[in-house]
Amino acid sequence: MVIKMSLKVLTILLLFSIASLTSVPVQATTPWPIPEGLKTVEINGYSMAYQDTGSGTPIVLIHGGFSDYRVWRKQIPVFSESYRTIAVSLRHHYPEKWNGVGNDYSVDQHASDVAALIKKLNLGKVHLLGHSRGGAVVFTVAKMHPELIRTIILEDGNIDSILPKTPEKQKLAAAWKKRVETARANLEAGNPEKAVQEWWNNYGGPGAWEKLPPPVKAIIIDNVGSTTDNGERGNISCDDILKFNFSILLLNGEKSPKHYADIYKELRKCRSDLPVPIVVPNATHIIHGTNPEYYNAAVLDFLNKH
Repeated sequence: MVIKMSLKVLTILLLFSIASLTSVPVQATTPWPIPEGLKTVEINGYSMAYQDTGSGTPIVLIHGGFSDYRVWRKQIPVFSESYRTIAVSLRHHYPEKWNGVGNDYSVDQHASDVAALIKKLNLGKVHLLGHSRGGAVVFTVAKMHPELIRTIILEDGNIDSILPKTPEKQKLAAAWKKRVETARANLEAGNPEKAVQEWWNNYGGPGAWEKLPPPVKAIIIDNVGSTTDNGERGNISCDDILKFNFSILLLNGEKSPKHYADIYKELRKCRSDLPVPIVVPNATHIIHGTNPEYYNAAVLDFLNKH
């Protein structure tokens, strides 16, 4: 009787162990509400939110500052017809309502989180797409974990560390620091909308905030903690880029700030075999939102070839 019971217990334990190895990660609990259709998983001690749609080879979408998984609403339905499309919300972005306090908001931390997510979801090699600051996150993932990368797609990728240290770059860094200090003061005073309004008007010129559509403003306010981002964009060098052995797509907006075209020029100085950037007509820095049809077609064409 004792032997039979022991075998039964061992069988149950074995079946449980097998199930735990093959099961989908358990939904993490969070101290903030999770919108319907969004999943969460425990990553590096943080409940990371993501939207998972479609099936097939995975493409992971990494947003920039002041945004979250919702900015890909014009891409997810299109991409998910052929690919498993995963849109993440990085640490301290919506649905978390973050006040900018803490020391774990960095490109390296976000890259570590993204790599851990890819591993935890057993995605294998992925197409990794990054917009603006998200481009620095994507390149840092590739630097740290090249085994996870199938291809990289940069949308106005802010690989700022590749640019030479010039007086102009130092001036931009000083202006950024001043915006952050002002934003922190507004947040500490309990004025989140004032924090983003002043940040945006200082960056884009007088009236830039007022010109934004209400839905865009709402997403920015939901991610008000981004105003305290210190502007660091990882530490990517030419040596790192020369080690990349996967295909890379570069996308610029026709009306994007010149800064991003300059970054791509430097990238192509490091690697002459990098493709000439695709310039998306009539698109601003938020290329995926201002000319989604052209953008989606360009990305899908690249994915279908790789």
